[in-house]
Amino acid sequence: MDFSTINWLAVVVCVVASMIIGGAWFAPKTFFPAWWKAIGKEGEPTMGDAGAPGSSLGMGMVWGGVILASFIQAVFMSLMVNAMGSISGGATLGSGALAGFLLWLGFIAPSSLTNKLFADRLKAWVLEQGNHLITFVVMGAIVGAMS
Repeated sequence: MDFSTINWLAVVVCVVASMIIGGAWFAPKTFFPAWWKAIGKEGEPTMGDAGAPGSSLGMGMVWGGVILASFIQAVFMSLMVNAMGSISGGATLGSGALAGFLLWLGFIAPSSLTNKLFADRLKAWVLEQGNHLITFVVMGAIVGAMS
């Protein structure tokens, strides 16, 4: 694992992109109300619920954790896109997007599906995976394009 191959500006752009995608995907006018119901919450969600549904951690801890998770994903996306690119002659926007898709398909979607099947939350899984799929493909494309 060669951390010197990481383009840190691309990592920051990926984190920002992840926040924008997640914010749009789970906005009150898009999928948040359906997701809220799919995770078993009662009643209409309020704007206060949008940041930390059911969390006792507080908004700072929740958003800090979300940003940290996105940062870790972006760092390892960079490592994977660069590793896969070195096999095929260099990372590109297309190869990065493909790497993001393959990482989502091989690791993210199936591992979270297991959790949601046991929790009987398949609809929530579908809603969450749409966000993850777009985020991973976009992150891969950003890293590939900026490599």
